[in-house]
Amino acid sequence: MDPEDLSSVSRYEGHIEYLGDKKSEGSLRITDLRLSDSAGYRFRLITSGGKFAGSPVSLTVTDVVLEMDPTSVSERENVTLTCRTTCKLDPITAYSWYKNGQPIPNSNTSPVYILFSVSSEDTGRYSCAVEGHEDLPSAEETLTATYGPKNTSVSVSPSGEIVEGSSVNLTCSSDANPPVDRYTWYKVTYKKMSMKHSGQRYTIHNISSEDREGYYCEALNIIGRETIPVHINVISVFPWVPVVGVGAVLTAGALLLTIYCSLKR
Repeated sequence: MDPEDLSSVSRYEGHIEYLGDKKSEGSLRITDLRLSDSAGYRFRLITSGGKFAGSPVSLTVTDVVLEMDPTSVSERENVTLTCRTTCKLDPITAYSWYKNGQPIPNSNTSPVYILFSVSSEDTGRYSCAVEGHEDLPSAEETLTATYGPKNTSVSVSPSGEIVEGSSVNLTCSSDANPPVDRYTWYKVTYKKMSMKHSGQRYTIHNISSEDREGYYCEALNIIGRETIPVHINVISVFPWVPVVGVGAVLTAGALLLTIYCSLKR
């Protein structure tokens, strides 16, 4: 079977280049090497006396592979990254490490990189490269860290002072992976906690001054939960309490009765 003439194969178009005058000398340049370029290559010499083929030259193309173990962890667990290649390298070869396409500051240069006590901040895409060949990094591997709800917060609408008798909307938010499964609202009255609502949003109708304190939002997923208190700035419709007084004065045999009213906090 005659070898393929690479110049006539469409998949090699723009990928190979013949150098030399093709008469007295000739060379083949392969650019942007791919794994699929691993093969045996030979030249063929055509003369008036016939065709002659040279001995094949074997080309093996290897790439850098990043192994991540494990790829999904809970917070505070360790992850081991290993950069591998079948290419024979100097034993003291250095490696570069990347996260989301950017060099990892202060990372080591060995083929093994360990992430200790992983947190949510370590989530991302990792890759590695042989130093000096940073333009040929490995394919990226994605690390996912799972964690319970944290940084839970409650927004109150309308904000500011809420007049008694009004309605107020509470919205609970939390950072969690996997996402929060359930939000639950509780009210503590006389040291007893009772569930008021299930859902991320909760509306309190006809709010009273007793609702200033005692509400809690709980965020829950399969990893854990977090509960935070809610403060609502409720003001009375009449922040001043009316005080009524009566005064009497006897003048010229007549009784003068005075009734007065004032406001007191």
